[in-house]
Amino acid sequence: MIWNEKIECATRDEMKAIQSERLIETVKRIYHNVAYYRDKMQQAGLTPFDIKGVEDLHKLPFTTKSDLRDNYPFGLFTVPMSEIVRLHASSGTTGKPTVVGYTRKDINMWSEVVTRSLCMAGIHKNDIVQIAYGYGLFTGGLGIHYGTENLGASVIPISGGNTQKQIQLMQDFNSSVLCCTPSYALYISDVLNEAGIDPETLNLRVGIFGAEPGRKPCEKRLSGN
Repeated sequence: MIWNEKIECATRDEMKAIQSERLIETVKRIYHNVAYYRDKMQQAGLTPFDIKGVEDLHKLPFTTKSDLRDNYPFGLFTVPMSEIVRLHASSGTTGKPTVVGYTRKDINMWSEVVTRSLCMAGIHKNDIVQIAYGYGLFTGGLGIHYGTENLGASVIPISGGNTQKQIQLMQDFNSSVLCCTPSYALYISDVLNEAGIDPETLNLRVGIFGAEPGRKPCEKRLSGN
């Protein structure tokens, strides 16, 4: 249930020290590399030297959705594009999409934190993880994918949709973990019921549901109750 004991079992004081150190480093990097944030901090009368720890977090100006859109696509990156190994973005349904660029270090860190989350959910290297999140500009599929591989579990990268195939693979590959949105989990449950398949006959034991609001009925329906 614990992947990184040093971090996950740190005391409150140890965690605060790590957070403060990284906040100070981040503020300095942003101030010196992103003109937009440097201007916002100067307008607030701030320099990086004013941020000495997490207790000073309230001094920093907020980042709003409009800030992300106004600097579309790469205006808030702190590193040159030569260091960006992957780009993700939102759907942009209400305006310009918000763009996130990842360095190789970002990808490794992302894998690490997802692995910790999977461990907290009781997933281990003997699990077979069926990832029914979308793979693409949305970060969900690849995020869970890298974290699962880092954990050492088996990945079924089926992505979203094709529900009949999803169910077939659950049965044939003995998937023990399902990762998808709550609404899609409910839909799979409905298709199982329509096909007369008892969910208890599947090997599923853990569900990782996110990327949209979820409710307790999702938990009940997947258990067959």
